[in-house]
Amino acid sequence: MSEPSVLEALRQRLAGVEPTVAVIGLGYVGLPLALELVRAGTRVLGIDVSETRCETINAGASPVGDITDAELSAALATGRLTSTTDYDVAASADAVVICVPTPLRKSKDPDISYIVASATALAQRARPGQLVVLESTTYPGTTEELLVPMLQKQGLEPGIDVAVAFSPERIDPGNPTFGVRNTPKVVGGVTPACTAAAAALYGRCCDHIVPVSSPATAEMSKLLENIFRSVNIGLANEFALICHRLELDVWEVIDAAATKPFGFMAFRPGPGLGGHCIPIDPHYLTWKLRSRNFTARFVELADAINSRMPEHVLSVVSDALNDRAKAVRGSKVLILGVTYKPNVADLRESPALAVIDLLLAKGADVSFHDPFVSSVKVAGQTFEGVELGDDSLGDADCVLITTDHQDYDFPRIVARATLVVDTRNATSAVLADTPELGEKVYRI
Repeated sequence: MSEPSVLEALRQRLAGVEPTVAVIGLGYVGLPLALELVRAGTRVLGIDVSETRCETINAGASPVGDITDAELSAALATGRLTSTTDYDVAASADAVVICVPTPLRKSKDPDISYIVASATALAQRARPGQLVVLESTTYPGTTEELLVPMLQKQGLEPGIDVAVAFSPERIDPGNPTFGVRNTPKVVGGVTPACTAAAAALYGRCCDHIVPVSSPATAEMSKLLENIFRSVNIGLANEFALICHRLELDVWEVIDAAATKPFGFMAFRPGPGLGGHCIPIDPHYLTWKLRSRNFTARFVELADAINSRMPEHVLSVVSDALNDRAKAVRGSKVLILGVTYKPNVADLRESPALAVIDLLLAKGADVSFHDPFVSSVKVAGQTFEGVELGDDSLGDADCVLITTDHQDYDFPRIVARATLVVDTRNATSAVLADTPELGEKVYRI
């Protein structure tokens, strides 16, 4: 019987008893993946550019909200998890997974500098018989146009000497139902053998693997997932603007439409888009398409609508104060919730920060409370969170709900405040029980 090929031998090792995997980037994507691999009997070498983060992880203190200290300590106790800033450890790994950030530049063009830096460092240490997977969200073609040439320059041919694939991260911070294990994992390799190797790796820690024909298909699938949400949220936000103009309740309109048992999926308006994916991913696609002389008009329109929502919130606050013979300038506005979604400590791209910036520009006296965040920096100023007591609620000229954390006692908030602007429909149950309070609640 002939010896298995290099990639078949790799696939067998990855499906075997205890392969070694290096995870580059130990943030909200890399650390949960690392822990799930450890639980599956894998030895994990964590790599991060932050020495402080590595020391924190090695000490058993989790820097990621979805990972508890107890979960991290349990993984460390197995002896199968370590973290370091030294890329040299990647040379001993059977597989290397890149989970670094992909933000936008101020020009809203993709910033793939983190991918370039980590891929460059990795390529210098890569060897035959390894799997390299990119998980960072990016434009279609990145894996084959960036990673493949880097490896080829080192004399490693993807599909023959090494396996190369893209597998989009699908982490949803704060989601108690879906995590690494039970979220289907899309995998696209440069060749079928590359896909098989990546499927063997993820088969250790994911219940359902979804192979696709190429890395570009996998890259595009991630963009579609999040642009789907961006576009539909954009539609909901535009309906909020339309209903505001027509003096209709957009929340009642959506709830009524949602009673249709087929052909409708309810999306809700809000103060704008936030988070690590939905506000950013559309720009990766539109940037790529510009190089092909194509304009994604539908995608760009949704982004334009969503980007305008903080200005609409400012307009509603201004109208609400005006109804009480007050101007925005000099009014005390208490912001409730500054994270981009409920029940997480994540400020990335949070629309609440844009709203604060607009209020400051209009001369408002802004303060905030968030059970997950102690301070924020906006427009060069650092704001410390205030206590949410009867005094702070009663003293505010306007209480502005931008994130509907479950810890908030909305009946108490509405009762104590003199004026509430609700961007999340968080007060709907309160108003249903005590409709007389509706005169001091404004919703977008």
